[in-house]
Amino acid sequence: MKLAVTLAFTAALATAPLAMAEEAKADTATKELTGEIVDLMCYIDHNAMGEKHASCGEKCIKGGGPVGIVSEGKAYLVVGAHKPMNDELAPLAGKTVTLKGKMASNGGISMLENAEIVKK
Repeated sequence: MKLAVTLAFTAALATAPLAMAEEAKADTATKELTGEIVDLMCYIDHNAMGEKHASCGEKCIKGGGPVGIVSEGKAYLVVGAHKPMNDELAPLAGKTVTLKGKMASNGGISMLENAEIVKK
């Protein structure tokens, strides 16, 4: 009995890295996110979003503040192909937009990189 439990535990430990690697691989796939464009400074500091905050958000994004998208209650930093997307996304602050790009996450920060605006 002890041998069977030991073998089962060893097998579980041996396959765990494979499962985690597959999960990490899935997270880096190209995905589409639909959500509200926000300036992350005001969003993180005082949950500012929506139509009431759109003009302030646009100013903050135009001023170089980090831009993000809030989708299904989760915020993501948004960057283009190794460059900010502030000029493209500033006029869309407070609006619902669909973006596609590569998902990445590290240290509790989630990012949509190489992002593009999806025209619908």
